[in-house]
Amino acid sequence: MKLKKLFRPVGVKELELIKKSGMKAYPPRFSWQPIFYPVLNFEYAAQIAKEWNTEDEGSGFAGFVTEFEIPEAYFLNFKVQNVGGKIYEELWVPSERLTEFNNNIFNDILVAAGFYGDRYIGERIY
Repeated sequence: MKLKKLFRPVGVKELELIKKSGMKAYPPRFSWQPIFYPVLNFEYAAQIAKEWNTEDEGSGFAGFVTEFEIPEAYFLNFKVQNVGGKIYEELWVPSERLTEFNNNIFNDILVAAGFYGDRYIGERIY
């Protein structure tokens, strides 16, 4: 089976929910979030985690790059969106399909990098 690696930048709270799933699933989206959008490369995910999450109170002033794989055949069910430049590609997954998407994650979700803002309070976990 051919696999496709994807990346997802997350904050402290979302990472805690991923941990509670046994590193197997992303948490449900809020009602105002119509899509779940993992990105197609590490560079883009790291840019979001470092430049946005570390400045965001809701993210706990820290950002983490998670990575995971799904079967390529399943990946092809969704549309890739370019949102501004060569590296800025996202896979748009309707929120109502997130449980199905999580069930297609192969192995565990891994933490590939962590970034901490000046206002982060707590132990540096990655």
